[in-house]
Amino acid sequence: MRKFLVLIRKKPKRLAGPVLLTSGLLLLSFLLLTGLKPIEPPAQAKKKYNVLFIAVDDLNNDLGCYGNPLVKSPHIDRLARRGIQFDRAYTQFPLCSPSRSSLLTGYRPDQTRIYELQTHFRKNLPDVVTLPQLFKNNAYFSARIGKIFHYGVPGQIGTDGLDDPVSWNQVINPKGRDKVEESQVKNLTPNRALGSALAWYAADGTDDEQTDGLIANEAVRLLEQKKDEPFFLAVGFFRPHCPYVAPKKYYDLYPLDQITLPKEIENDLDDVPEAALFTKPSHWGLGEAERREAQRAYYASISFMDAQVGKLLDALDRLKLTDNTVVVLWSDHGYNVGQHGQWMKQSLFENSARVPLLISVPGGVRGKTSGRTVELVDLYPTLAELCGLAAPSGLAGKSLVPLLKNPNASWTKPAYSQVRRNTIFGRSVRTERWRYTEWDEGKAGAELYDHQTDPDEFTNLAQQASHKDRVKELAALLHKGFPSAQE
Repeated sequence: MRKFLVLIRKKPKRLAGPVLLTSGLLLLSFLLLTGLKPIEPPAQAKKKYNVLFIAVDDLNNDLGCYGNPLVKSPHIDRLARRGIQFDRAYTQFPLCSPSRSSLLTGYRPDQTRIYELQTHFRKNLPDVVTLPQLFKNNAYFSARIGKIFHYGVPGQIGTDGLDDPVSWNQVINPKGRDKVEESQVKNLTPNRALGSALAWYAADGTDDEQTDGLIANEAVRLLEQKKDEPFFLAVGFFRPHCPYVAPKKYYDLYPLDQITLPKEIENDLDDVPEAALFTKPSHWGLGEAERREAQRAYYASISFMDAQVGKLLDALDRLKLTDNTVVVLWSDHGYNVGQHGQWMKQSLFENSARVPLLISVPGGVRGKTSGRTVELVDLYPTLAELCGLAAPSGLAGKSLVPLLKNPNASWTKPAYSQVRRNTIFGRSVRTERWRYTEWDEGKAGAELYDHQTDPDEFTNLAQQASHKDRVKELAALLHKGFPSAQE
């Protein structure tokens, strides 16, 4: 092949203009008379899209691009300008392992039967083909850096956690000084373990010494190594999951006196079922000063993580991969920072169930938002379609490609979320206007919120006679999304 290329690169001997013109006319006349077509060079095969799959742990929608004026997230905001921002995206289960097991298998939690943090999904679905495994099976280089399947945080940082080895060609498990310096973390809720505590630490040193900094650097290294072959690169950041650890410079972005606590109203919980509450007592008894500390630390961790996302976007641009790489950024669930007296996840209020979701497609629509209700389970069929791969049959989600082409396209699909509270389930359906939730199939209470007039979910309408028909309509829609619950 090299000799052939050398030959065709040789310059032809110089011919007189008339001779060259005459030869060309004779050749064209011959082709026309004989009906033969000129030989054309073979069309270059279309290059496969790469996928950069960015997972963020415990990130809610407190981002600049989602309208939070305080939080500084310039790099995620940059990604939003490059693609579609989904304003109503929802987790299927606001807890790490159930959510990730659902997204990565393409099945709902009632199909994976993963409702807690210990059971591996392959115990229940031994033969399932995961999303990264689909790409691996189709000759993509599939790699994981950091947390994609479930890890206990911070306990399992630096290990494989509940990883799925068959999904990857390569895995990397960085461990930074945030793990080494855990003893310096300040725990505002000392009766709670660090993985579920309002705890923080403004660290010395640089970004590159922290686990998420190491994750970003390893991802850039792999992008450099694999830039000439199709890849599915899954990059899982640990922050802002608690404990909220970030270098001091990110804390400096948020003076305590500028932290605005979420709005609360008197007697807010009087019409809320007891089962709906995860944080008991409200705020775990913390006063305003300590809550400001926790919220500041959470925001600092977001800005630190955002800077690591910036490293990835810069590398795509530098390596000229931007024009051939689908970029997805998602969080496994939302996060309460004091709304209704609640903190963290494991509730079905909007702040816990709603997630940030950004998708950038080469040559696609840029800088637009979609207000359609979508789900994390929709990512599997979406990425399969974008990359021309045959997805397994029976996936629970629906491809978002129509919305990536037209963010306001007709779309009637609601979003479903659920959580387990000891022995009972809470199940919720979200349309563009309404959220309806039943606890223990309604036996432990129900909630109905009108997001058109009550976006903070302060008024539960479920027991009001004027909304009886609405409750009936949404209960039918809820039961349609959870058929196994009615068996």
